[in-house]
Amino acid sequence: MSKIAFCFPGQGSIEAGMGYDIAQAVPRSMEIFERSSRASGLDLERLCFHGDQEELVDTAIQQPALVATSLAVLAAIRERGIEPDYVVGHSVGEFAALAAANAISVEEAIALVRERGIAMAEAAAQHPGSMAAILGLEDEVVETLCRQILGVWPANYNCPGQIVVSGENSAVDECIERAQEEGARRTVKLKVSGAFHSPLVARAADRLRPAIALVKFQEPTAPFMSTVTARLESAQRMAPLLVDQLTAPVRFTQAASELMKEGVKTFVEVGPGNVLSGLVRRIDRSVKAISVNNLAALDKLHDALAET
Repeated sequence: MSKIAFCFPGQGSIEAGMGYDIAQAVPRSMEIFERSSRASGLDLERLCFHGDQEELVDTAIQQPALVATSLAVLAAIRERGIEPDYVVGHSVGEFAALAAANAISVEEAIALVRERGIAMAEAAAQHPGSMAAILGLEDEVVETLCRQILGVWPANYNCPGQIVVSGENSAVDECIERAQEEGARRTVKLKVSGAFHSPLVARAADRLRPAIALVKFQEPTAPFMSTVTARLESAQRMAPLLVDQLTAPVRFTQAASELMKEGVKTFVEVGPGNVLSGLVRRIDRSVKAISVNNLAALDKLHDALAET
């Protein structure tokens, strides 16, 4: 029987009004928003349901808002009796994945991502930098450029032919220029406040480490695929990986490929947007990718899974 992985999106997947229709229809989902608001000290119901894009772009707000929405959508999916065989998350989505696998509680996940968001925003202010997506080049070509240019690193392996680089502003600009000379199909400067997933935000890791050290991770009830190592990881590895994650690249291409080797034929993206579903399809067109980001998609999920 084919297996299902729930995948949880990362920063950039935010949408105004996210989670509203599901929370109105499913009391357990609304309860997740209420619990998340208390755990973060933010009014996440207002921010997610009625906040504008300007407010939500703030890293320190976006991360708890995004994870709360993913976990609210997850609660609604579980009400329908659907459970994952595996979980995986892109960057901050790993915290939602760990909560989905009962390795941490909803409150622990939200409190940690609130701290993580603040730490990343502060680190970005202290060490300004930028990120850019490079499309249409082999991974090895981009890796070589990063080795040749001081101050820029591979940050996200999203799918074959799409790598995000991160680093100092001038180094990222030079990498874009060189990538275009190498024949990149497109280069896109990302709307982010810093050089995330690079050594430039090492201070964020230092700030987050003590908060993560206080959490007792449980063995996941659904195997957790790390996008730091692209391996299934146990509870004892989770704390160091969540710290390393801030400065290490996100290996989503490799992690999704490993899940496919484990027999996963269906990826359900749980939360706002449909970025990960698109990436999964580009990694392997033979697998099914379903986005559950609103009530209409939730209502169609059983039928979509029955077709797999």
